[in-house]
Amino acid sequence: MSAHLKVKLVRSHIGRPSAQKAVLCGLGLCKVNKTVVLQDTPEIRGMIRKVEHLVKIEE
Repeated sequence: MSAHLKVKLVRSHIGRPSAQKAVLCGLGLCKVNKTVVLQDTPEIRGMIRKVEHLVKIEE
């Protein structure tokens, strides 16, 4: 069983580059204050790193 990450969108994607918007939608974060639980994989960590200024990781 792998670990999970709880990720919350804390800043809006409005005015951000389309690549960052695509990453957020790929993570399932389309609205501010939405929280999703994702598996802790290198791919997900890389996506979070691209938008780390917009999200907050909750343990």
